[in-house]
Amino acid sequence: MTYEERERIISDDYADLIIEYNGNLAVLDVFADDTINILDFRFAIVHIPVARITSFSTVEYPYSAIPACFGTTSEVSLEASGINRLRNQPNFNLRGQGTLIGIIDTGIDYTNPVFRYPDGTTRIAALWDQTIFSETQYPANFNYGTEYRREIINEALASDDPYSIVPSVDEDGHGTMIASIAGGRDNPGAGFYGVATDAEFVIVKLKQAKPHLRRFFSIPSDVTCFQENDIMMGVSYLTRIARELGRPLSVCIALGSSHGAHDGTSPISDYLAMIADIAGNSVVVSAGNEGNARSHYFGVVDVNEEYETVELNVAENEQGFLMEIWANSPNTFALDILTPTGEFVPRVNVRIIDNRKVTFIFEQTVLNIDYIMAESQTGDQLVALRFFNPTSGIWRFRIYRDDNIPLSFHIWLPMKNFISPDTYFTQSNIYTTLLIPGTSDVPIVATAYNPVNDSLYADASRGFNRLGLPIPTIAAPGVGIVAASIDQTFITVNGTGAAAAHTAGVAAMLLEWGVVRGNVTSLDTVGIKNFIVRGARRDVSSVYPNRDWGYGILDIFNVFDVLRVEVI
Repeated sequence: MTYEERERIISDDYADLIIEYNGNLAVLDVFADDTINILDFRFAIVHIPVARITSFSTVEYPYSAIPACFGTTSEVSLEASGINRLRNQPNFNLRGQGTLIGIIDTGIDYTNPVFRYPDGTTRIAALWDQTIFSETQYPANFNYGTEYRREIINEALASDDPYSIVPSVDEDGHGTMIASIAGGRDNPGAGFYGVATDAEFVIVKLKQAKPHLRRFFSIPSDVTCFQENDIMMGVSYLTRIARELGRPLSVCIALGSSHGAHDGTSPISDYLAMIADIAGNSVVVSAGNEGNARSHYFGVVDVNEEYETVELNVAENEQGFLMEIWANSPNTFALDILTPTGEFVPRVNVRIIDNRKVTFIFEQTVLNIDYIMAESQTGDQLVALRFFNPTSGIWRFRIYRDDNIPLSFHIWLPMKNFISPDTYFTQSNIYTTLLIPGTSDVPIVATAYNPVNDSLYADASRGFNRLGLPIPTIAAPGVGIVAASIDQTFITVNGTGAAAAHTAGVAAMLLEWGVVRGNVTSLDTVGIKNFIVRGARRDVSSVYPNRDWGYGILDIFNVFDVLRVEVI
């Protein structure tokens, strides 16, 4: 790839598309004059001039080709998960030795003592910073960013000015926090204890989403936001390093998006499912923190009704947002719209694929409506409404049944931080609020609970996914967790991202037992998930799996207690 082509990958003048070509390179011929970055045999990332992304792009390209935007999912007690009890067993003092923990996030404070050995050298095997453009130091075949291996990180740590050698900085702190929970070295004086404290790290610092994509989805410019394609590239990098070093890998993705079908069919979900199925790999993702966000609506129109009315309260000074309406197959629907000032958008009927731009006489609102009869990945009907400068107040949408069978449908607003908390459905539904990729049934999906009183984290997203598959998988500590911060102190955090980090550390322990110690050398994500589910603590008065707790509370000691006759 030429220097000019590599510049297009990071340039704000070029947009990114995720193209599913499935090994047929002829599919990419239409992009012959564009920059093509092959991810694997199924997906390619194509970079085109941003001028070609217009309000009609969802007609020109598959809806799933436009990268979803992802945000962070966190705002512990080791004893709660049985980790300390397990460490006290001579044969099971598992600390993740010989394994890698892969973090794809905001970066890492590589100078922090929790990520260093007692002699001061780094526990980071490799760091790919997507935000630093390099002429020569980018990872082979990835074509952007800068790669720092252990040797150069150690050189930086031995220097009086480490950032002059490795200038990668975690400005946000979320990635540092997630990595510290999963495997940071213990600091008893500060009350901090990582999970897999002997594991090493592979880190990807994601670049921020490009301005055109933020504008397309009306995402504020000042919030942390990442693109789906960069996360997928990050996962590929983690697996490449794990193969190169010959070590098992525990991937933690504490990020999420509400953009998509919520049924496990998004490009990133498909890609993670493939990675998770490889022996020696574990993939853990967070459920999300949308349970109380009032950002999900579920409706049913039975055969005796013509339509259902949905009310949406839009906050003052809301700059814009995306709202997606998905019908459950084989349903189709139509809708009309009544604005807060009384302007009316007549019924939009069923169409194969269309885009409409709606303006109003008495309002500054601009509304783009993407109408897709059969969305390319799911085959289900989707109507996506992109609001720009929406009028505050109550918007009313009537959803019409278009055939003689009952209609069921879901509507999702953007995740927290991408929208005002005062924009919400007046009759919201707390279930089916899992964020993507936590809607996939292949990775281990972690929700959060408070280990002090065994109560579910109030803001945790709830299952199941849109197809009714039993997700989340497990509840892990996610309230009042002590974690490392970027000022090298310790802070207390909440959220399912923290729970995912805790679970990823436990997965590294299981990979040490299974792969490194040779007990189950073919162990993969499904095998780890099965172990975790069997050992979960459950309330005898509840039915499992359930939409709040999944299969119960994470308890790694109980995993081995169940198996002790076979493994001791």
